[in-house]
Amino acid sequence: MTHSTSFYFDELCMWHTAGEHAFVMPVGRWVQPTVGDGHPESPESKRRIKALFDVSGLSKQLNVASADPATWEDLQRVHTAGYLEKFSTESQARGGIAGPNTPFGKGSFEIARLSAGLAKKAVDDVLSGHCKNAFSLGRPPGHHCLPDQGMGFCFLANIPIAIEAAKAKHGIERVAVVDWDVHHGNGTEAIFYDRPDVLTISIHQENNFPTNSGHLKDRGVDAGEGFNLNIPLLPGSGHDAYQYTFDQIVLPMLERFRPELIIVASGLDASGHDPLGRMQLHSESYREMTRKIMSAATRLCDDRLVIVHEGGYSQSYVPFCGLAIVEELSGHQTEVKDPFKEAIEGAQPNARFQAFQRQLIDEMAESFSL
Repeated sequence: MTHSTSFYFDELCMWHTAGEHAFVMPVGRWVQPTVGDGHPESPESKRRIKALFDVSGLSKQLNVASADPATWEDLQRVHTAGYLEKFSTESQARGGIAGPNTPFGKGSFEIARLSAGLAKKAVDDVLSGHCKNAFSLGRPPGHHCLPDQGMGFCFLANIPIAIEAAKAKHGIERVAVVDWDVHHGNGTEAIFYDRPDVLTISIHQENNFPTNSGHLKDRGVDAGEGFNLNIPLLPGSGHDAYQYTFDQIVLPMLERFRPELIIVASGLDASGHDPLGRMQLHSESYREMTRKIMSAATRLCDDRLVIVHEGGYSQSYVPFCGLAIVEELSGHQTEVKDPFKEAIEGAQPNARFQAFQRQLIDEMAESFSL
């Protein structure tokens, strides 16, 4: 039985650990160990996505597969040799710290290679025609990782690694990355900031993480000027602001760029129950954004679309958002009903706030000459 949508997952990705934490703070001195959740980038929100796919029957409608880890050659197209060697050496010992907010335990280097390998395989299979679209559920995430250091729970730049591998193998020229994680995709931005062949669009909560990052004025440099778009939205923006942003900025920019492949950096931390974001999205928000991006992929690049999981820290709610995305990708609706959706819809911003946010989005669209 063949399926149009492939789903990439490996249980080993869930075995990465950031060590003992109380939320984002390492335990020690005045920080008392917590019971249960520990570090927000825990495996459970991701593992529960896969579990909901399985128990709902959605997994049976997908081509479910793992992948080989990204090779050293793959990694060195994006990252410096010094960073990779240090990360690898410390991972073989007891672990270490790859950069700001990025501790890791023993074995995390190999697990991060696997997470990057899942994204690479998803892109390769879509470009090879083995599937129409794909969803990669790897861990740790990657969109904050810089060429020479980790950052924000990210150790390897999964999407850039997949893009560079695809360019080397398939000769693809124009790739668009749309990042709807609640945090600015600063790593992806930095890697492609001076290049016109990769369009990077980041929709994020203004001044969340990294602070002093993701500004509207940051458009790229040299040959890459105009190929980096930051869309900072006000905290609490909600469903309407994201859909309006897609209609007024994201879709027109994709039409202008005309990519051969679209990749989504899919953080689910803009949801209404996430501890690291305040954006009030619900599962139907993600379903509708997926529908819009699929329509663009159909018009522009023969349906070639890959969605790569990034952040998302609400163990209870992330699975429902992930399910909505992959239901839309695969065209298969399960019997699952989102039990949180009504409450989040009831907490959406009022009409006055929505009108103000739309005005700001219109101003951003005008600044992009859209």
